[in-house]
Amino acid sequence: MVFSSLPFLFLFLPLSALLYYAAPIKLRCFVLLAVSLLFFAWGESKYLFLMLFTVSADYAAGLAVHGFIKKQKRRSAKVVFVVAIAINLGLLALFKYADFIIDTVNGVFSSRLSPLGLALPLGISFYTFQAMSYVIDVYRGKCEPQRNYIKFAMYIALFPQLIAGPIVRYTDIAGRIDERSTHGQEMVLGIRRFAVGLGKKVLLANTVGALYETLSSYGEEMTVLTALLAAVAYTFQIYFDFSGYSDMAIGLGHMFGFDFPENFKYPYEAVSITDFWRRWHITLSSFFKEYVYIPLGGSRCGPARRTFNLFVVWLLTGIWHGAGWTFAVWGLYFFAILSLEKAFLLKWLGKAPRFIGRVYSLALIVMGWIIFSSESLSDVGVFLNCLFGANGFADDVSLYYLFTNILPLLVMTVGVTHIPSKISTRLLDSGKIGRKASAAIQTAGVAVILIMSTAFIAGDTYNPFLYFRF
Repeated sequence: MVFSSLPFLFLFLPLSALLYYAAPIKLRCFVLLAVSLLFFAWGESKYLFLMLFTVSADYAAGLAVHGFIKKQKRRSAKVVFVVAIAINLGLLALFKYADFIIDTVNGVFSSRLSPLGLALPLGISFYTFQAMSYVIDVYRGKCEPQRNYIKFAMYIALFPQLIAGPIVRYTDIAGRIDERSTHGQEMVLGIRRFAVGLGKKVLLANTVGALYETLSSYGEEMTVLTALLAAVAYTFQIYFDFSGYSDMAIGLGHMFGFDFPENFKYPYEAVSITDFWRRWHITLSSFFKEYVYIPLGGSRCGPARRTFNLFVVWLLTGIWHGAGWTFAVWGLYFFAILSLEKAFLLKWLGKAPRFIGRVYSLALIVMGWIIFSSESLSDVGVFLNCLFGANGFADDVSLYYLFTNILPLLVMTVGVTHIPSKISTRLLDSGKIGRKASAAIQTAGVAVILIMSTAFIAGDTYNPFLYFRF
């Protein structure tokens, strides 16, 4: 079950909101936990015990770590802390990376170990990182442990951001867990944000995703134009897919009284790859910076150690996205670029016109998505071979797809920038439109998006969320 499904939109969400607002304030955390566990079980009931085990282990670890630190038993606190982190990482490794490790061992040593064939639990990469951030912050003394099991379980299992983020650290919403109120204005804000995300996903990501699937199916026969269109289509798909999900999650958060952190900030307007990673999947970048890069020494070390720290972070970033060599190479690809930027490129880009930085960044970002979207490293080679002219520049097929999709691609080109937001803000805040008229326009816009998205969902079988598999 996903946010862009009819059962979620017209059954689960309305009933959840009704139960939440009908319940006494003291019971609302329990209601949110109940509907969140139902959401998880609906999508993957066999792993519900795994979710509850993770919740229980980290809840107990937080209390134990804090208790030992309070009694000045630092060594005991460290033992519990290490065990808790090992349990979280161990479960993630078992379900996400076991078969990849087995296949790699078989390939290197010609062994015949049997893969475990374990299905990836829904959202395990996201809720595991949230659970670890909580234990780490308690150990560091950055937050008090949550003593109410229901409230802690709700934080880990909260359905708006359970499946694909954003990664919400406990310190981000601790105050809202214990005390929150939802007024009409915040509900309206949440509905608008959810509608925008749904439109991004259903109207844009699904449309351009179908184009990518068609173009990439030509494989070794792609011309330069076909490969370029496929790369651009995937670049748009992954942005509108993932940022759309984040918008929906943030909107749902507002509906239930939470203020989740932003996850995207017009990443394709970046003027460097360093700038891109400040704008793309912000909560993941923040997690690795806070819990890996800085503890390793960050930028305070010498050049060699700083490079090693970057290497570790970007290898882990790549592997976090998936159990495959393409993801590892994708992470190391950005490590190499960021290392060069830290060494000298950023200084040069800072002196160059901004459009040069944007062209440079987009070219490298699109190249990165080619690696990211490929099933194997050999597929990357095939794609790049086609992109650089193995089958000629263009043919009738590529020209057909270019001319029949030029308008939606141009719309998406504008849609990934701040231009639509800037125009709407200036129009609505100019004073030429009254407050009531402004509210009516926004309400009408939300209604149109919801109606169109519902129609597309009902009539389209292509409705994946790319980040579900991570």
